[in-house]
Amino acid sequence: MLAFHHPDEALHHPRFFLMRGRVRENYEIPARAAALRQGLAALGITLIAAPAATRADAAVLHEAGYLDFLAEAYSLWSALPEAGPEVVPNIHPSPEMLAEGRRPPRHPVARAGLYMADAACPIGPGTWQAALGALGAALAAAEAAAEGRHAYALCRPPGHHAYAARAGGHCYLNNSALAAQRLRDRGARRVAVLDIDSHHGNGTQSLFWQREDVLTVSVHADPAGYYPWYVGFADEVGCCTNLNLPLPLGSGDGPWLEAIAAGMARIRDFGADALVVALGFDASEHEPLAALRVTADGFARAGEAIRRLGLPTVFCQEGGYAVDQLALLLRRFLEGFGR
Repeated sequence: MLAFHHPDEALHHPRFFLMRGRVRENYEIPARAAALRQGLAALGITLIAAPAATRADAAVLHEAGYLDFLAEAYSLWSALPEAGPEVVPNIHPSPEMLAEGRRPPRHPVARAGLYMADAACPIGPGTWQAALGALGAALAAAEAAAEGRHAYALCRPPGHHAYAARAGGHCYLNNSALAAQRLRDRGARRVAVLDIDSHHGNGTQSLFWQREDVLTVSVHADPAGYYPWYVGFADEVGCCTNLNLPLPLGSGDGPWLEAIAAGMARIRDFGADALVVALGFDASEHEPLAALRVTADGFARAGEAIRRLGLPTVFCQEGGYAVDQLALLLRRFLEGFGR
């Protein structure tokens, strides 16, 4: 098992987070990466520093105006009178606004509202650089998988909520989707993305919604009561290459593993040549929100099951915010997979 990272992840340290009307500390902190490094070290896996991705790498799936925003948002925001320490939108354009006359926004506040889906993705001085580093790790792992290897990418910030032109849910560049696209560009005829984060991979679903060459499968907590709220339901199929497997809150190991098995069956039927696993540990029973209550044994069994697909596999780290559990969960999952 190869493992890649980029040290610039530590430059991203978001502070702001809004939950149920209360401002609290952001969950997506550098300590997450430190814990994941400990899990890899316990397995004797040495992290390889990947080159940072370029803007051109991100532009394969992301829109130019959005990338311009990410690159310059913090500097333009900081120049505003009485600006806060991070870019956080206080308005989003409603459908009525867009229908009645949309103009390309120029003001930093207007651009933030357009290009950021929520208040869970504040942009600080190191966010853009860290996002390119995370994408670099994902692309290095994809290159290894294109050669028939298995590889883990310690992506921080994560990516699966990022749309072509919108950040959200701690995510800025869609690492898992861009890894899948790199595998396609390197010769894989069909690629599957299996997302086992507790939140629906809405950005990944959107990016491949009209594509027949990439299958997106997401196992997640029911969005009727959980982020991202508006998307991730079972009847969303795209061009028949999208499978959502929402689970009731608190499901536990059994239903979660059954849903993963159903997703794997679909991947086999699809005839994928390579696999990207959007690997979130926020399904854990120890998570702050504890939406699915999966145990460490459950993650080990998931790793073992995914190995049986027999596909070159990229693991892109997504969520997981119970910092004191991340080393154990990553170790158990990769032990199950067989490292």
